[in-house]
Amino acid sequence: MTDIKMAWAALGGDPALVSRISTVARPGALEARLPVRELARACVGACALAAAELGARRAGLAEVPGVRVDDGAVATAFVSERHLLIDGRAPVSFAPLSRFWRTADGWVRTHANYPHHRARLLDALKLPEGASVEDVAEALAERSALEVEDTVYGAGGLAVALRTTEEWAAHAQGVAVARRPLVERERLDTARARALPPLDGDPLLPAAGLRVLDLTRVIAGPIATRTLALLGADVLRVDAPQLPEDPDAHADTGFGKRSTRLDLGLAADRRTFEELLARADVVVTGYRPGALDRFGLSPEALADRRPGLIVAQLSAWGAYGPWGDRRGFDSLVQVATGIAAIEGSPERPGALPAQALDHGTGYLLAGAVLRAVTEQAEQGYGIALRLALARTAAWLTADEGERGNATATGTAHESERGPTARRQNGTAYNRPDAWLVETDSDIGRLRHALSPVSFVGGPSNWARPPGCWGTDPARWA
Repeated sequence: MTDIKMAWAALGGDPALVSRISTVARPGALEARLPVRELARACVGACALAAAELGARRAGLAEVPGVRVDDGAVATAFVSERHLLIDGRAPVSFAPLSRFWRTADGWVRTHANYPHHRARLLDALKLPEGASVEDVAEALAERSALEVEDTVYGAGGLAVALRTTEEWAAHAQGVAVARRPLVERERLDTARARALPPLDGDPLLPAAGLRVLDLTRVIAGPIATRTLALLGADVLRVDAPQLPEDPDAHADTGFGKRSTRLDLGLAADRRTFEELLARADVVVTGYRPGALDRFGLSPEALADRRPGLIVAQLSAWGAYGPWGDRRGFDSLVQVATGIAAIEGSPERPGALPAQALDHGTGYLLAGAVLRAVTEQAEQGYGIALRLALARTAAWLTADEGERGNATATGTAHESERGPTARRQNGTAYNRPDAWLVETDSDIGRLRHALSPVSFVGGPSNWARPPGCWGTDPARWA
């Protein structure tokens, strides 16, 4: 099942600690045919418990603080990009060419939010730069969905044919994904990690003093590092100057962090990066698998230069199988794995009420990092963590038998997993206002969602709002 116990087990946590979690269930939150609300609650709950566990250890508390998971807070945060206002202006989430299209034999979904992805899509379809939605629709209507998928990916663009869950289960990538645990964990070395000092003060910040290099983009990775920043980590996001970034997306996920730009192809910037790495505790990457290896940023290469490091890797499809080197986004993973077919109708594919694969995987990743820090305090050594949106999708879409058989993640059947989270019923989720706040920033007056990660004595908001993308100095605070 997509429950908190399964998510906590995937992080390697002590099953007895699940009893420290209480949930507030709210009808109307993240309603869908699939158990999206349960998945979201599980990912946030496991992350919050990992934070509370680490905080208790570092503060010398006799008991892990209680964790509270409120469906209202979770549902609001899982669509944080929709609630964001910048000086009263609502961001635009999807570009005109990012959508479902009819093909000769079915449906395909494209992603063209970034200019280079739009250009590659049009190039694959042999259309001019100024092509309209109608031009693209006409070109796609003449081709099969699989032909479009292969052609566009071959040109470096992003397009995925609609599949059912059965078709994805028979696909070689679906088979490869299903064989993997929800959270992959691999020991990298035998080095002792840097000891973090004991904690005191209010609020309790479990990740205080932790230095995190954030090499992620779009939603899932930035949500993970945004969560680590909430919990006190010094998070420095590093982007390549030549890669465009949506300033609105940065505003949504940049809370608590600093942001700089380095071109790792330049000797001077590379030296700066190596100086940062020498003092880092965690590196989080969210690029296409293998894309950063030429810069010496594979987990093994990083651990060679910085023993005791935690390396957390996020990908769309997983770093294995025939699609292991493909780019991808939440919307595309939903289409390939059968989610869009389940949530749609015979007339048109559908979508989840949130980009739940991105958000859920982001909180799982943050929780995995926090648990790795806790384990390092006991055992030392560097560790590699790997998560994939497609693996989270497999968890969401699995039938009851498949969920029960997911023992590769360290889980077991409901009756075998010990204590349960306490649950109470709250009022229906009708409005998000209780979980939205406003704050001033260098980019304007922001209305934004609060983090759903909550435990007794923990932070309720970020210590700093997002700044302008790429304008901070490349150094630790």
